[in-house]
Amino acid sequence: MKILTLTFLTCARKSCKPEPTSYPLHPTSAELEIIPVDFNPLFLRALLPRLDWPTLRILCEAFGLPGLQEEAPEEDALFLQPEEGGAMEDVEVQGEKGKEVVEDVEKKGEEETREASQLAKDLHHLLLETTMQEGKLVCGCCGHEYAVKEGIANFLLPAHLV
Repeated sequence: MKILTLTFLTCARKSCKPEPTSYPLHPTSAELEIIPVDFNPLFLRALLPRLDWPTLRILCEAFGLPGLQEEAPEEDALFLQPEEGGAMEDVEVQGEKGKEVVEDVEKKGEEETREASQLAKDLHHLLLETTMQEGKLVCGCCGHEYAVKEGIANFLLPAHLV
């Protein structure tokens, strides 16, 4: 189970849903594994505004991973600024339509060719490559433990807890 997935999980008991202590689930006896995943900077850029940064900090602390900064980074911090002098600079363009096409190509090319910063690579490594293979996820409200085996959490509740 990826660290990214853990930032979304909450206790399955109905009585825990309204309680703020039921989120996030706290990992214990966790066995982490690194599984390489292709780096996708556009995915990371789209994910950053949706990421619950305080929860990610709590999970990193629970796993004993290096601490994260207090505030979530800005999108611009994920990518290094491109050098001046793009490839389309020497192209001769005729007409208004041609200028629009060149501008669109430059925009798309700039986003795809901007080099990722070390912060982006570290976030990718933490969120998408670091997985919890074995262990337990504990609800802070009711104390119920959800077993994690082979990277899959068992969220089925016994009949008396449903």
